[in-house]
Amino acid sequence: MTTLTAQPITADAFAPFGDLISLRDTPDKIINQGLCGRHHDLAQMDFGTDGRAGLSLFDATPRQLPYQLEMMERHPDGSQAFLPMTAHPFLVIVAPDAQGSPGAPLAFVTQPGQGVNYHRNIWHGVLTPLAAPGLFAVVDRIGKTPNLQEHWFDTPFTVIGACP
Repeated sequence: MTTLTAQPITADAFAPFGDLISLRDTPDKIINQGLCGRHHDLAQMDFGTDGRAGLSLFDATPRQLPYQLEMMERHPDGSQAFLPMTAHPFLVIVAPDAQGSPGAPLAFVTQPGQGVNYHRNIWHGVLTPLAAPGLFAVVDRIGKTPNLQEHWFDTPFTVIGACP
């Protein structure tokens, strides 16, 4: 069994796989009578030519580290954004494509208040909150064609946390 160490997520490290969604240092615009900072256009959403944006709520069972990574998935026809509705971190696992299967996975842990947007066709782990409740708003493609591919590993990976 191979061990992966989950590192704190950064925009640069996650960029090959998608967008890290978090507040910028300063908002793009101040709105609502000067009481709200708008941090605009934080993710490259892509729903293909035959899809549309959908907003769903996911209620996922929390997991803990060490975590067994047995399967990864991807969505060839659209991006998928996960926005936590609590101030708890969650585990993010991604992998480059290796001729139709996931390559070497990378594991990250978000900071409270951060979300992610997986770009179209990016291998990623399942939604993995690390604390209850595992409530997320998800923006992804709604369409008539299938948009899910799964890959099950012959040998699972064990994901552990980074040492402080």
